[in-house]
Amino acid sequence: MSSPYQIVVGLEVHVQLLTQSKLFCGCSTKFGASPNSQVCPVCLGMPGVLPVMNRKAFDLSLRAALALNLNIASFTKWDRKNYYYPDLPKNFQISQYDLPFSYEGFLEINAASDPKKEYKPKRIGIIRAHLEEDAGKNMHDESGKGGDSKVDLNRTGTPLLEIVSKPELSSPEEAKAYLDEIRLMLREIGVSDCEMQEGSLRCDANVNIHIQHEGELAATPLVEVKNLNSFGSVAKSIAYEAERQYAEFQKDPKNYRIGNFSKTTAGWNDAKGVTVVQRHKEEAADYRYFPEPDLVPVVVSKEEIEAARAAMGELPSQQRKRLQESPFSLSAYDAGVLSAKGRRMVSYYEEVAKEIGDGKQVMNRLSDLVMGTLNERKEEIDQFPITAPKFTDFMKATAKVNQQDRRDVFKHMLENQSDAATAMTALGIKSAADFDEGALRQAVKDAIAANPAALEDFKKGKTAAANRIKGHVMKTQKGAPNDVVQKLLDEELLKA
Repeated sequence: MSSPYQIVVGLEVHVQLLTQSKLFCGCSTKFGASPNSQVCPVCLGMPGVLPVMNRKAFDLSLRAALALNLNIASFTKWDRKNYYYPDLPKNFQISQYDLPFSYEGFLEINAASDPKKEYKPKRIGIIRAHLEEDAGKNMHDESGKGGDSKVDLNRTGTPLLEIVSKPELSSPEEAKAYLDEIRLMLREIGVSDCEMQEGSLRCDANVNIHIQHEGELAATPLVEVKNLNSFGSVAKSIAYEAERQYAEFQKDPKNYRIGNFSKTTAGWNDAKGVTVVQRHKEEAADYRYFPEPDLVPVVVSKEEIEAARAAMGELPSQQRKRLQESPFSLSAYDAGVLSAKGRRMVSYYEEVAKEIGDGKQVMNRLSDLVMGTLNERKEEIDQFPITAPKFTDFMKATAKVNQQDRRDVFKHMLENQSDAATAMTALGIKSAADFDEGALRQAVKDAIAANPAALEDFKKGKTAAANRIKGHVMKTQKGAPNDVVQKLLDEELLKA
């Protein structure tokens, strides 16, 4: 059944840049330090101090903007965004207002309802990406006993890239796909580690719904949902907020409209699965933006833009397209799964696939054996003891081996740091080249003779009974080529 409303979502994504120092001072950005140990007079906003821009932060932002297909402004300036909050010691944030360094771009996502079956490209417009400094962190006593609130200013001044999308996402699934693509891309090009649990990627979702009502399109008031600490929370909060707004609209369809209410900020309570209204959102005028007097504007040259473009390397979107072409010829889904594992996994795959000459088969083996093992061992592919050359030899040696024997060989290689040949010898598994067809035929005959009940069932039309005989052969002839055994069994059963 179709939904009675259309979800409309725009995302504001804040990404911490991979710099060793803060945006306007030399304090460390390392995660996990003791509270207030990574601060100085500049990030604490002491009187008389002057900020100095971190060039690495700007270079990384430029790289990200180009990857997001944004236009780069040749001239950009800094602005003061004024507001009071306990974790903002200066009472203003250095950000960018009317002249951001990048604007009007897009990110392509897969908007298919079932990504395993199809690839449905959708471009999500990006309004702007701009640089700004982070605030600190308030730590409240949530015991209910009235304890003190504390402030940790270590994050104050940390460089953030804020990426603002257009309201063109139309479902929780699309929002998650958008975030997955941004995280993968920014990690791959070295802009951010995008670790949500460490606060280096945060997201606010601007949500409302459109409803056809009495011949007109009605739009509900806009709600900005904050405190989203996982991509799953983003998706769940959008779904909940859409349903909540629809229920409110049904109560008062004439007045519950976007023009009659100011924008509201809501928090997401993940434990209860609900949004909680916090306050009415400030407008730009409330922040009293004005140009930052202590920082000079930034002028970007064509040479700097080209240098940033060259530093990006191959983007995931480009990589997926290439993997679908010859010589790999992967499906859109397989290319997406592989690309999502990162450049090092793709390089591993390419090295093996070029030797084997069958990109799909190599992808199947990686999915069956390598990717799950990496997750279990919590390792990256460059730490994996079975190197690409070893995995290539494994695939060649076990090309005609049944699935269980193949898994046994892989497990032996992993546990004993051995190669495929050594593992197969230790397990008593022969390669296809080691089998004589005449000997295999005799093994098939012996298996038929040893399983008279299965033979009788087969003669009565129970064709599945042949699998019992085949299993007997595969057990006694470890590593025997499956297709050859099947052919010989079919021939001998006809004679029987």
